[in-house]
Amino acid sequence: MRIVLGLIIIGLAYLIFWPVPVQPVAWIPPQAPGFTGDFAENSELDKLELIVLPEDEVGPEDIAILPDGSVYTTTLAGALYRIDGDAPVKIDDLGGRPLGLKAGPDEALYIADSFRGVMRWTGPGTLESLVSEIDGAPVVYANQLDVAQDGTIYFSNSSDRFDPETMGGTKPTSVLTIWEQSDTGYVARHAPDGTTEKVADGFVYTNGVALSPEEDFLLIAETGRARVHKLWLTGPNAGQQEVLMDNLPGYPDNLEAQGDGTYWMAFASPRVPSEALMPYPFLRKVIWRLGPMVRPAPIHRGMVVQFDGDGYILRTLQDPEGRLGITTGGKVVGDQFYVMTLDSPWFGRMPAANLP
Repeated sequence: MRIVLGLIIIGLAYLIFWPVPVQPVAWIPPQAPGFTGDFAENSELDKLELIVLPEDEVGPEDIAILPDGSVYTTTLAGALYRIDGDAPVKIDDLGGRPLGLKAGPDEALYIADSFRGVMRWTGPGTLESLVSEIDGAPVVYANQLDVAQDGTIYFSNSSDRFDPETMGGTKPTSVLTIWEQSDTGYVARHAPDGTTEKVADGFVYTNGVALSPEEDFLLIAETGRARVHKLWLTGPNAGQQEVLMDNLPGYPDNLEAQGDGTYWMAFASPRVPSEALMPYPFLRKVIWRLGPMVRPAPIHRGMVVQFDGDGYILRTLQDPEGRLGITTGGKVVGDQFYVMTLDSPWFGRMPAANLP
């Protein structure tokens, strides 16, 4: 009996006192709206053909279109692939963990690398670092970026608390950051003169960013609070920030400007039931101590939406069965529509003419 009592005491002490990296912040989330109205359930993403990456590669997170029309993605292992042909073709080994991709006005490929910051690539063997720190502090978790016509780079840093290179990768680090609800995410601007400054902060896991066609505002996805912000860059409201889309049914990932005043946004997961524990920091710490089997995790239920600069939903395309895995982005390129994924061995593609 004493042995049993001792084990119980040890177990309770572990659940209450064992040190863990997460320091939860109380948050009372609004009731998730579910898949109704503009987000009513459908199976439109079933039309996608799954394009499998070679060499057992996984994780085609984002997509970039260079001025010559070539289309690129990267992988979890840091490989760069051209994907506009019948089959992906490996172009280079970049290393790190590249996430966001964007072609610049100089025809270079700009990369938000979650391990190394903002990078620039112009061909095999040319990878260079542009931004690895701001005011002496490291860029811990670069995620996505967009590039203005004058070469200014806007990029998101998801967290200043947790480094995906040392925390097991971007997926577990995103779960940890959102479970904690710490608001150390920010967006920064790297100017052509080489200076870098933060332009917006206080986000719970900053993710996708996208410039408007006139470059008068920047859209910012805040994954941890299931919303999208609009940051005005020019005009009478320059510097002001507003919530454009709030209480979304899923956690927004990448934002892709289509170039016509509309944007594509992917949901990495629908809202999870464990949000009910967000007001209770102590319980969230206890659950983290219980280990990976009971910790929250993304739900495989693909979804991408197209919306305009006022936040009106134009299209909703879903994969309720989760065959794609975790969806991270979508975009029409030429006559094809692409849907990218976080850790699957494929991305999806279909003729843009088949979009509803």
